[in-house]
Amino acid sequence: MKRYDLRHLKSDFDARMVEIIKNDTQYGEVAIFLFEIGDFSAIQRSADLVKENGCELMNSLKFNEVDWTIVVKK
Repeated sequence: MKRYDLRHLKSDFDARMVEIIKNDTQYGEVAIFLFEIGDFSAIQRSADLVKENGCELMNSLKFNEVDWTIVVKK
């Protein structure tokens, strides 16, 4: 299990998240992603990215006032 902090990318985390899913995780591995939620559209976007890349969204929760955490299994 690895944790990836994408908060520094603000709402432009999509490409990096897909890159990590495709290249940095092994089949069966769990990855934790942190990102800023902004207007909440990023939450649905992240769930869609997970599904589109053949992974399972295991958990999705608000980390604090501005950050969101998702747990993804490849």
